[in-house]
Parts: sequence; C-alpha cells; structure tokens
Amino acid sequence: MNAYVQRVLDTAIANNPNEPEFHQALTEILSSLSEVFDAHPEYEKSQILEMLVEPERIIAFRVPWVDDNGKVQVNKGYRVQFNSAIGPYKGGLRFHPSVNISIIKFLGFEQIFKNSLTGLPIGGGKGGSNFDPKGKSDGEVMRFCQSFMAELYRHIGSETDVPAGDIGVGGREIGYMFGYYKKIADEHTGVLTGRGLEYGGSFVRVQATGYGLVYFMEEMLLCNGSSFDGKTVVVSGSGNVAIYAHEKATKMGAKVVAMSDSGGYIYDKNGVDLEAVKEIKEVKRGRISDYLNYHPEAEYHKGCKGIWTVPCDIALPCATQNELDLESAEILVKNGVKAVGEGANMPSTNEAVKYFMEHDVLFGPAKAANAGGVACSALEMAQSGMRIFWNFDEVDSKLQHIMTGIFHNIADAAERYGKGKNYLDGANIAGFEKVAKAMMAQGVV
Repeated sequence: MNAYVQRVLDTAIANNPNEPEFHQALTEILSSLSEVFDAHPEYEKSQILEMLVEPERIIAFRVPWVDDNGKVQVNKGYRVQFNSAIGPYKGGLRFHPSVNISIIKFLGFEQIFKNSLTGLPIGGGKGGSNFDPKGKSDGEVMRFCQSFMAELYRHIGSETDVPAGDIGVGGREIGYMFGYYKKIADEHTGVLTGRGLEYGGSFVRVQATGYGLVYFMEEMLLCNGSSFDGKTVVVSGSGNVAIYAHEKATKMGAKVVAMSDSGGYIYDKNGVDLEAVKEIKEVKRGRISDYLNYHPEAEYHKGCKGIWTVPCDIALPCATQNELDLESAEILVKNGVKAVGEGANMPSTNEAVKYFMEHDVLFGPAKAANAGGVACSALEMAQSGMRIFWNFDEVDSKLQHIMTGIFHNIADAAERYGKGKNYLDGANIAGFEKVAKAMMAQGVV
C-alpha cells in the first residue's frame, strides 16, 4: 500500500478505537487507492485523506418518548454529516437496536463514495437510532419519530442535509418525521426523501434500490457475456430492497428460489411467490416463515446465514452489513455462483469479497450496485426543488440510465488503473476522484 495511505489509515484507526465497523469501511476503501496517490502526489500534498476520514460534523443526542403504558423510554440518536464537497449531505436514517456510532460512521463514510458515483450533486451522511420499531404500535412509533425530529430538525434542511429511510425507517416513519419537521420548522420543503406521493414523494422510490441493483448487475453481466435470463437467484432479506430486486430479476427471466429475514430463510424450488412475500411483509408485517401458509411445499429453515448454502448462479445479499462471511463465500463458490451483487450496505465481509475475486466471481460492490435508492432520492430532491412531478416510467428510465452509467464509470476506472475486473477498486477510485477534485478546489474547509 502507498506509504501515505497506510499512514493515514493507521492513524484513523488509532484515533477511533472500538469502532470495528468504521475500521472495516476505512480499510476496504483506502486500500483501493494506492495507485491513485502514486499517480497524483498533489492529493497527499493537500492532505486530502486526513480531511476525508474525519466527519465534518457528528451529532449525538438523546431521544425520550412515552410508550403506550405511559412509561418514559430513552434512546440514542445520531447524525454523522461526513462530507459535503459535492453537495448537501445525503444518506439514510436507520432505526435498529444494533445502531451505534461505529455503524453510523461506517455507513456514512461508504455513503460519500456511493453518492459520488451517482453523478448527482449530493454529499455523504448517515444517521439513526437504537430504537426498534418492530413490535411497537403506530402511536409509539409516531411519538418516537416526533421526539427524534425535535432535535434533528436543527441540523438538516433541503440545501444542508436531506435524510432518507434505511433499515427500520419506511414510509410510516418518514411520514411522521416529515409532519413534525413541517410543524416546527414552518416550511414544506424536500427535507426528507422517501415521502409519500401525496406530499411530495417520487414514483419508484420504494422500488429504487432493488430495481437499481438489478439494472447494475444486468449491465455488468451483459458486458461479461451473460445476463439474468435463465439464471437461478438467491436474495437475502425480504424488505423493500429484496422484494423489488426479486421483482425486477424475475422480469428479466431469472428464478428467485430463496429469501430470508432475521429469523430464517425459505427455499422454494419452483420460484419464490413474490405476491405472497409482499402480502406477508408489506401488508401483514409478518415473518418469512409465514410463507409456508401459502406454499406448504416450500422449505423453511431457522437461521438466516444458511441461505448461502442454496445453490445459485447469482447471489444478491440485500439484508444487512456483514451478513455474508468467508465461510458463506466458500460455499457459494463451491456451489457454482457466477456473480454477487450487494443490495445491502456492505453485506459482504472484506474476506468474503477477496475470496470472490480470487475465484473470478463477478462482484458488484454495494456503493455502486445499491446506489439506486440514493439516486432516486436525489431525483426526488430535484422534483421538490422544481415543483414538478415525473411519472413512473420517467423516473424508472432515469434510474436505469444512472445505474448503467455507474457500472461503466467504475469499469473505466478499474481499467485505467490496471485493476482488471476488480469493480470494487474501480468503484472506490471513481467515487474518490470526484470528491477529491471538489475538495481540492474548495481549499482547507
């Protein structure tokens, strides 16, 4: 590794102890950039990396709320505004018990490069809370969201920081937060994306990450002599990303045979019935095990990790970070997987990614492959700013254009720096170069 890059990486890890997820993101991204710094010593002279690895702002706050029994509960809230060199901070809010500052910084640092790859003017940020919306009533979720926004509203705005949804934050949560922001800020602006169509949202936003993943992967496959048509696919997760990746992959001729949630996974050799999954997850808010009520001939297995033992041509991890480890990667390769596309945020460990590449598995990294969600969020921002409304086909067409463009952008970067088909390094390089040039132009800020 370039000596300067190694020094910055070592220092950043030492300065942020006990943050393993953040260390993972730093290592994965910075280790791709040695050749860039060898070719561009001006970046080192301007100390670009020292500024890049430190968030511009970290906001941490308490979130008190009252449950249905009248008892006061207190959660932690975070917003990490990581880098605004190319535009206002943009990134999701995650509500999940696992949320801590390390995970938010891990996601926020990754978001910088993902947003850069879209070609749209958006910087990188991330936020959330250790609040768990599962099992909570609508009233409890509303009171939590209002308390969360009572602090967050001070730090966001349509030209400053525009959050969106992530794990645990869907249309319900966005609606409650937007309503409270509108009340206390006394303005109706595009300060949150993922809003309902009735109050300024965009078509395709719900489908965007899943659709975008498949658009990206199809372009990668086509450029390598293959496609989704006739392929067997395993999709982890059963939220928006997984559901709409299934939908689009199926329309392209693939057969999805397995999906999962945090409790376990289903295997249906005939192809997973998407309408059944939608009813279970989107209407009934049930568990994936309920699929057997619709298709008793299918299999349900406890433990979601086992999904990677299902033989497939294409694997699409769409659940959460680090869900696919080296052991699972070895099983997938042994069973003949040809391509892996990350629908979740960094769902493959660094060791798993390395193994895929060593065994010539086409790998679509999260910062590129799952950028469809934030790309569509930026399209929602554009519609809000111009007070216009594009129809479904218009937004879908723009999304497909963005995602195919991302693939060619990272493939070109990989080729320029002699990386071959290492699309992870290509994504890191292409994302970094745009941000670095913007930071250079703006000076020490």
